[in-house]
Amino acid sequence: MSQMNRRRALQLLAALGTTGLAAGCGSGTDTAEETEPGSPIKIGLIVPGSGPNKVIGDEITNGFQLFLALNDGQLGGHPVTVVPAEEGDTAKTGQAAVDQLLKEGVLALTGVVSSVVMTGIRDAVEQARVPLIGSNASPISLQSVVYIWRTSYVLNEPGEALGQYLRQTLDKSSTIAIFGTQGQSSRDVIDGLRDGYEQGGRRLTKDPVFTPDYANPGKNVYSGAIAKALGSRHPDAVFCHYSGVQAVQFVKQLYAQGYRGPIYAPGFLTEGTVLSQLDDGEKGEERALIQKYGIETALNYSADLNNTANRVFASAYRKAHNASPTTFAMASYDAAQVLDKAIRLVGGNPTPQQVNLALGKIGQIDSPRGAWQFNQPRTPQQKWYLRKVQLDGRLLSNVVISELATLG
Repeated sequence: MSQMNRRRALQLLAALGTTGLAAGCGSGTDTAEETEPGSPIKIGLIVPGSGPNKVIGDEITNGFQLFLALNDGQLGGHPVTVVPAEEGDTAKTGQAAVDQLLKEGVLALTGVVSSVVMTGIRDAVEQARVPLIGSNASPISLQSVVYIWRTSYVLNEPGEALGQYLRQTLDKSSTIAIFGTQGQSSRDVIDGLRDGYEQGGRRLTKDPVFTPDYANPGKNVYSGAIAKALGSRHPDAVFCHYSGVQAVQFVKQLYAQGYRGPIYAPGFLTEGTVLSQLDDGEKGEERALIQKYGIETALNYSADLNNTANRVFASAYRKAHNASPTTFAMASYDAAQVLDKAIRLVGGNPTPQQVNLALGKIGQIDSPRGAWQFNQPRTPQQKWYLRKVQLDGRLLSNVVISELATLG
């Protein structure tokens, strides 16, 4: 980090009472003197600007821009222009975004929320030979790629981490009801659950229930599927894969149908504003049920992780956005960080191909999630954490309980 960056971070964090932490911010090499910036570069940011995934797109944008704000608007010593493009929700709209950004002459691409879009643009990215650092979508099927890297996770990993935990926690005779949205993402997550759980003679005895992928689900859309799955004898536990407004409605309707037991899920279930929407103020019914029966999730990040990089990141994010950062913002912040490292390694006037080659040489990342590094499939080898929904002051919050596994 340059002296200007250090001063800027210290000023920002001093206002938060967190001075002394800025050494964990940024990724460049400390220098005693200011250096002249390199040639300007463009980075293409592919995110949805509308629809149910917009909230994730906003988090991705916020995370990337925060890294730039803490690093003089530069990556690897080069002034950056971020060029946004609308992701949409189909392979066709994703392809249009890639085509637009390639015409803009971007050095690299980042973002991408939807697994459908990521799969759809794979060939275009590989043929263009421009690196894409995906910060969310990561289907299992995305393999044998050269120019696509991911700073998030592979979708089977949260299920696998929880499957291992449930195998050790639940009685062998326990029954688990499994829910998710129709589409490959939930299938990937549930495949991971099977891999982690079905060992030592254990089996998941109930077939998964896949519900339509509603953009804005109503108050009763899941009730029929839930009632049928619960039956006359309720299962010992529920595992589910939902996020955003779908997560809110699923949990509400699960309780409304009489379920009284623990809920386990990838951390997307309780990310963002979900908990505030479940915490129904004066009534307190859902809060009481959550506190009594528990919601536990597996994720690669929590805003309360106690490491220097996260104290810097989370404090700066809260100051900028008056909200705690999510895994989506964190992964995008790290996407900027790995680009910063790779571009710095190239130096001079970097080309997309040089940056792609350098991405394989950057080594360990000092991340808010904890240290991680790219594995051979170009995804993170990283820790997964068990989080439990608990009261933090007067609000429901995701609190890290323990480490679950290192996967990747």
